[in-house]
Amino acid sequence: MLSKATTVKAYLAELPPDRRAALEAVRKVILDNLDKDYAEGMTYGMIGYFIPHSVYPAGYHCDPKMPLPFASLASQKNHMSLGLMSLYGNMAQFSWFQSEWAKTGKKLDMGKACIRFKTLDDLPLELIGEAVRRSPAKAYIDHYEKALLSMNQAAAARKAQRDAAKAASGAKPGNRRPARKAGAAARKKTSRK
Repeated sequence: MLSKATTVKAYLAELPPDRRAALEAVRKVILDNLDKDYAEGMTYGMIGYFIPHSVYPAGYHCDPKMPLPFASLASQKNHMSLGLMSLYGNMAQFSWFQSEWAKTGKKLDMGKACIRFKTLDDLPLELIGEAVRRSPAKAYIDHYEKALLSMNQAAAARKAQRDAAKAASGAKPGNRRPARKAGAAARKKTSRK
């Protein structure tokens, strides 16, 4: 459920009282622990915490016009969610977080970076604060850039492997599916007879 609200205040105002109270409490924990180089605002139809272009001019690689996302808070149809991108792709942070969460005795309903919760009592707020505090902007940017470089290198290696395999088979490296196209042409000739 993406909101059309343009400010955090407007977003919170449109929520039912119980959800507003829960998100306001999580928001307070985030803001109390957030590094000064992050900013808060509306992104992707939800409350977002991000590194603004003034700090990280390159922006988000998926859409460089957008600032680099760090965290989000949202009210969904069947739950509320807290996204912590600092846990995504960072196995050390992710493992630490899961281990610490298990110690709280609360059930963790989580995807790769998104924690789903129905009530505020589902969250260990001190742990949320510590997770935010453990990711200062400079460290988050450093991890993000290393992950991006690794992802780009892996994509380049896969492309080089495909091109090498095509060259070995006699196909042109730029032609992605020569066998499929040749097979389709042969089937058309056969079906016309």
